[in-house]
Amino acid sequence: MENRKARPGPDSAAFTARVSGRVQGVGFRWNAVDRAEQLGISGWVRNEDDGSVSCLCEGAKPVLERYLEWLRRGPPGAYVAGVDVHWLEYSGLYRGFTVEF
Repeated sequence: MENRKARPGPDSAAFTARVSGRVQGVGFRWNAVDRAEQLGISGWVRNEDDGSVSCLCEGAKPVLERYLEWLRRGPPGAYVAGVDVHWLEYSGLYRGFTVEF
């Protein structure tokens, strides 16, 4: 199987985000994966040593904006104090959405 980049669409975009608050120990990463898969977003999510959760997401910009809305709420049991977002150019390097350890 070849490892080729995904082709960008006209509205393809990417972002990194760091979510702060009570976001570890509440199923945030696994819920983030479920939501990303529902929306068709590619990338990853991981816990950080400072108690935050980081992610890198790629997809259609309108869909990414919907995902950002979800990140600002999080799953039940989470308390999101803030989301620091940095928009990037779409790379096409990711297939699916995974938890990084």
